[in-house]
Amino acid sequence: MMSVCILDHSVYEFDTRVRRKAEALVAAGYTVDVLALRQPGAPKTFVLNGVTVHTLSLDKKRASLPRYVFEYAAFFLWAFVKTPWLMRQRKYAIVDVNTLPDFLIFAPAIARWMGARLILDMHEITPEFYQSKYRIASTSWLIGLMKVIERVSMAFADEVITITEPIQDLLVSRGLARSKSTVVMNSADEARFTLDGRPPVHEAADASPFAFIYHGTLTEIYGLDIAIEAFNRAQGQMPGAELWILGFGPEEDRLKALVTERGLTAKVRILGAVLASEVPGWLRRSAAGILPMRRDVFLDFAFPNKLSEYIITGKPVIVSRLKTIRRYFSEEALAFFEPHNTADLAKQMVRLYRNHRLRERLAARARREYTPISWDVMKARYLRLVDSVIDPLRHNAPNAPASEAVRQWTTEQL
Repeated sequence: MMSVCILDHSVYEFDTRVRRKAEALVAAGYTVDVLALRQPGAPKTFVLNGVTVHTLSLDKKRASLPRYVFEYAAFFLWAFVKTPWLMRQRKYAIVDVNTLPDFLIFAPAIARWMGARLILDMHEITPEFYQSKYRIASTSWLIGLMKVIERVSMAFADEVITITEPIQDLLVSRGLARSKSTVVMNSADEARFTLDGRPPVHEAADASPFAFIYHGTLTEIYGLDIAIEAFNRAQGQMPGAELWILGFGPEEDRLKALVTERGLTAKVRILGAVLASEVPGWLRRSAAGILPMRRDVFLDFAFPNKLSEYIITGKPVIVSRLKTIRRYFSEEALAFFEPHNTADLAKQMVRLYRNHRLRERLAARARREYTPISWDVMKARYLRLVDSVIDPLRHNAPNAPASEAVRQWTTEQL
């Protein structure tokens, strides 16, 4: 049985992308270890859905740049020691390294010398991420250094995964060989949003108010203040409508203050954190998803997992007109509005509120356009990549079959 190690500078239980990959590997017959951060109260080592998770007690804080450097360095050193120690027992065929940071790809350097091959999954584009978060100029020496580290990290990996085609194009322009890159998009696992293998059943129209919903982290970049201001403008034309905001984050207090200031406490509900298992139920009760993200050099490349979840549950989506989202979805699939424009967002809110048939058309068209990038498609692509990295000579041979694990999974699932 082949073994894979995954490095993830995050709390594994909450990192849906890494969990999807790890559980797909287990289902395909691989033994999987994950090295990740520990959430408070969790054991040092545990098994979750067949995945063995080894953790480091290190708080991940949304803080200063020096704090990020400290966290990255501490996790790097732990993984640098832990990976080859585990490899003596597991004989890993692959180490799948998930950014940030990009230089984490060098943590399994000894494991590579021992025979493992390396995949670098670039969740984020580091230079743009820090430009956005800390308002660092693109001409800064620090951004230049990040691009050098990015290029060297991509070169060290045997294969590189990117999450969208626009990001792939950007990284190719910065030195990534297109021939060693694969797009595995941040699509949601539909199994979480189906009942007994069937699409979710929508609740009766009178079971809940007409609710626009957002779920996720409450940070400035996601533009929830814009959504509140737009709802305030539109509420007079939407009797009975509500705005539900699920999640927590640094903007929570400011958003609550804005709701109070605008006199919307009866209509805008900031509900705090909810369990991941509860999210599908909230989505089924809502009428439309809303993603009011701001536009900047980083977010123009974003493809939020929440978008997939709204589409899977049959909800029409109001979303900022951003580069990557527009790449995959047409104006007939999503209700786009100009980023930062509260009047345009309010207009789309009223438009969806008043027109039931429009909501149905948008949801149906979005579902059709989503099908080619669904998780079933991405999962098969990821497993084929793993198979090809393990045995490139056989994989590249004419009419070469997939490994037994991948062949069995493909037969069962596709």
